[in-house]
Amino acid sequence: MSAPHIPILRQGRVYKSLDVQTVPKLGTDEAAAEISFACADMIKYDLYKMDSARAALKKFSCQDLVDITKRAGEIFLNDDLPVGTEGALQSPEDYVLSLASTSGLPHALIRMNMKRLGGIFADIDVIFRGLTRGLDWAVLDKGYGEQGGAPVSFSATTSELAVILPSNSPAVNALWIPSIAMKVPVLLKPGREEPWTPWRIIQAFIKAGAPPEAFSLYPTQHDGSGAIIRRAGRVMLFGDDSTVKQYENDERIEVHGTGYSKFLIGEDEIENWEKYIDAIVESVSANSGRSCICTSTIVVPKYGDEIARAVAQRLAEIKPLAQDDPNAKLSGFANPMFAEWINEAVEKGLKAGGAVDVTAEFREGERFQQRDGMNYLQPTLIRVDSFDQELAIREFLFPFASVVECPQSEMLGKIGFSLVATAATRDIDWINQLFDCPDIDRLNIGNVPTNRIKWDQPHEGNLFEFLYTRRSFQFAEIA
Repeated sequence: MSAPHIPILRQGRVYKSLDVQTVPKLGTDEAAAEISFACADMIKYDLYKMDSARAALKKFSCQDLVDITKRAGEIFLNDDLPVGTEGALQSPEDYVLSLASTSGLPHALIRMNMKRLGGIFADIDVIFRGLTRGLDWAVLDKGYGEQGGAPVSFSATTSELAVILPSNSPAVNALWIPSIAMKVPVLLKPGREEPWTPWRIIQAFIKAGAPPEAFSLYPTQHDGSGAIIRRAGRVMLFGDDSTVKQYENDERIEVHGTGYSKFLIGEDEIENWEKYIDAIVESVSANSGRSCICTSTIVVPKYGDEIARAVAQRLAEIKPLAQDDPNAKLSGFANPMFAEWINEAVEKGLKAGGAVDVTAEFREGERFQQRDGMNYLQPTLIRVDSFDQELAIREFLFPFASVVECPQSEMLGKIGFSLVATAATRDIDWINQLFDCPDIDRLNIGNVPTNRIKWDQPHEGNLFEFLYTRRSFQFAEIA
């Protein structure tokens, strides 16, 4: 079968562009997909018409859209769905193979991410209640109602949610899925190597009964991304720090950059450090270390050498395996140069002094590996002398973390921003300080890996509060 052509979707209408680019299967010259690319002018023109996409969603009640979302989850996980422009169908297994061929992700990790996305669809009502603090769906249908016995009214801040997606993990699509049940259409710019997941989710929604007009998909270059960022009413932007920092003060844009997540052990629990090794290893290595919620720095008051060796020995067991191996946990790099750049950055940090690669003692071969035409980086655990060492707070797209010793009393002043922080402690005074710390976005207390999150609580911003604003109102009798 020839490679499918992934078209542009303009409010659900298929559009095949003259600007067509090929995404090859990794390690080969064979095409995995042809993709239509949208120009900036097309995107600008279509953004002016997004009110009609929102109008299509507003014809449904929120409860209807919740039911549609739940059906879409079952369809996403189980059904054959259209792919491309030639009427071909993609089974769930075909989806796994397609995504693996362009992303470098092993099949087992793709299936794990599918299951995770399926949970978002299935729990949409729970997620909504959490994000809105128990708001009745019907309030969005009427525009006003009651919450906790008080009158409330909400109005949408935008006609669309635009999402600039990365290629590193399909699970990031979980963040926009609830938008449909909230009656806000989506405009998606997929990552170059990962058009498969947003396309499949869209097709599942449409098959479940959602209006096609609610979905726009624009594969595009930097100029098209720029047009989306500048002109969309609300934007969810994924990227590295250099990309997202310039937009961090723009209220229209919710930035999802480097997470710098941490695992802290308190002085009261440090003698029990061995019981936290499983959670630390999972925190560092889950999803091949590609998530912003993966731990990149482990902070302990003492026993740093012992903890580093114990974690490094476990991480060194994770090796590059065939993509279809059910035990594969390490992803290859879709862009082979990334592995070389990252490896060079790690080596540069080691040469600066004050840092030791503890995993080097336990792993087989060098950190940089090649297999089946792909580049890999084997997990790496660095023991650093202090927070001043340049590798102490770094985040890379593979299982990487540092271990640093620091008195508990100084930890919160040293760790900097942390998307997620797990603190292993029973110390109530310190727990209260952790809750007060403005640099921690999401806090876990106890033996909880940083990668385990609850979607009914805000994750890098509250989607409902991003898409809706609360409005004061009153009714008066008209004479």
